[in-house]
Amino acid sequence: MTKKLSIIIFSSLLFIASPALAVCPVCTIAVGAGVGVSRSVGIDDLIVGLWIGGLLTSLIMWTEDWLNKKNINFKGRTIVNILVYLLLTIIPLYASGIIGNPVNTFCGCGVDKLLFGIIGGAIAFWCGASWYEFLKKRNNNKAYFPFQKVLMPILPLIILSLIFYILTI
Repeated sequence: MTKKLSIIIFSSLLFIASPALAVCPVCTIAVGAGVGVSRSVGIDDLIVGLWIGGLLTSLIMWTEDWLNKKNINFKGRTIVNILVYLLLTIIPLYASGIIGNPVNTFCGCGVDKLLFGIIGGAIAFWCGASWYEFLKKRNNNKAYFPFQKVLMPILPLIILSLIFYILTI
């Protein structure tokens, strides 16, 4: 019963939350859906980690945008923001045995697949979002094509997912 109540409360919060402009909400929903679907159908943890990393980066960027709008500034704010999201994600995954399983390592080198994917996905999503901002500034603050803001952060995740899929079959 408490799980259903948690889902209802979380779902209702989504409807009353104010929009953030740091990263497109469609991107975040697409990344979140990718995480849920891929893990449930048995896709390798390396690929799932990419999407978790992308989702975390999107949430971090949203939080930074919200803090800027509220004029909340303190030394090390971005680092604290990043650490909070990473710890809130990695600690439960580690405690539940999903991260840290010695059998679930990448290329046998002892690096956890999920953790490696999270780091790679975070970097890839950030690079895609930064690339979009760079190109937009060069084009008088306008996108070059419709949905560019959605495609550019997600495209590196899709490319890496395909590469890692080929490497893990």
